Amino acid sequence: MKLAQRLSLFSEPQTIRMAKLARELKADGADIIDLSLGEPDFCTPRYICDAATKAMAECYTKYPPVAGFLDLREAVCRKLKRDNNLHFEPSQIVVSTGAKQCLANVVLCTIDPGDEVIIPTPYWVTYASLVELAEGRPVFIHCGIEQDFKLKPEQLEAAITPRTRMFIFSSPCNPTGSVYSHEELAALAAVFEKHPDILVVSDEIYEYINFTDGGHQSIAQFESLKDRVVVVNGFSKGFAMTGWRLGYMAAPLAIAQACDKLQAQFTSGANSVAQRAAITALDADLTPTEAMTAAFKERRDFVIPALQEIEGMQVNIPEGAFYAFPNVRYYFGKTNGIKTIHNDEDLTMYLLHEAHISSVNGGAFGNPDCIRFSFATSMEKLQEAMKRLKNALQQLH
Repeated sequence: MKLAQRLSLFSEPQTIRMAKLARELKADGADIIDLSLGEPDFCTPRYICDAATKAMAECYTKYPPVAGFLDLREAVCRKLKRDNNLHFEPSQIVVSTGAKQCLANVVLCTIDPGDEVIIPTPYWVTYASLVELAEGRPVFIHCGIEQDFKLKPEQLEAAITPRTRMFIFSSPCNPTGSVYSHEELAALAAVFEKHPDILVVSDEIYEYINFTDGGHQSIAQFESLKDRVVVVNGFSKGFAMTGWRLGYMAAPLAIAQACDKLQAQFTSGANSVAQRAAITALDADLTPTEAMTAAFKERRDFVIPALQEIEGMQVNIPEGAFYAFPNVRYYFGKTNGIKTIHNDEDLTMYLLHEAHISSVNGGAFGNPDCIRFSFATSMEKLQEAMKRLKNALQQLH
C-alpha cells in the first residue's frame, strides 16, 4: 500500500525509540535502567486523582468544548497571572491533548511552505519535525556547552532573514536543563523588537522544575513582544500527569482562534475528566510539586558530580528540568575490542547492550557530540546506573 510522502519528512522520535528498545530488552529478562524518557517517576498527587473521580461522578463524561472548559481556561489565566504576572483572557487559551499538540497546532496554523523557523540547538526532538510537516524550513543555531547551550543575541540576529516566520525554544530546556535568566531573555527580546513579523513560541513545560534563585522567567513578560508570543505549558512534568495528556497554550487571540479551528478537525476537545482534574491542579497548593522539584534537585546534585568524575565527560550544570546532557565526543573512535564507537548513536547502543542503561543520542536533539540521561528515576537506580556507566566507559580504549 502506498503511504503519503509526508511521512518521509520525519522519523520516529529517538526518545520513544530508545524507550521501546529498553522495554524489549526488559521483556527478554535484561535488568535495564531506563534513563531515556522524560517522565517523572512520581504518581499524580492524590487530590488531583480525587478531583477526576468526582468529575466522573458528576457526569463530566461528555464532549467538552474544543478549546477547553471555560472554567479551566479561567484557571489557566489565574495561574499565568499568579506565577508569571502575565495577563490573558480565557478566549486566548486553548487546551489540547498535551503540550505537543499545542505546538503542532501553532506551527500548522502559522507556517506556510518555505517559511523559516529558527530553532536553537540543542532542542526538543519534535520541534523540527513539526516544522517539516508544515513544509517549513528549520534553521538551526548551534549553541555549545561552552555557552551553557543558550542562544546569544548576536547569533539570533545573524540567523534572521526576510523568510523568518517563527522562533521556537524551551526554558528550562529539554535536553540540556539550561534556564534563561531575565537578562538573557531581555537581550533576545531586544532583537525581536527589530523584527516585528516573527512569532515567538516559548515552551515552558518544565516551568516548575527550576533550581535557580531567580525562578522561572518567561519571554512573554516583555511588553514589546506581548502580541506575538505563544506560551505553551501543560501538566505532565510539574504535576506528574504524563498519562493524562493535557496541555495548554496562551496566545494572541487570532492564533488561539486559528488553533481552535484546526483542533476541531483533529481531536476536538481534550479529555473532559482530565480537564476537571486540571482545574484542581492549577488552583491547589503547590507543595507536592515543590517536593518533586526538591527530589529532582537532589538527584541532579548526585548525577552531575558522578558524570564529572568520569574521564572525558564534559558536563554543564542543569538549572532546571531533569536531564544531564554531557559532551561525550572523547569516546568517539574508542573500542572495547569488539565494538567501536563512531558516534553518539553507537555510544547509546553500546551503553544499552553492555551496561543495560538506556539513554538518547544527542543527534536527536541537534547536538551529536552529546547524549541525554534523564534523572527522573529513583536515587537507588541512579546510583547503580552511574556505576554501570563508569565501568562500561572504562572498557573503551
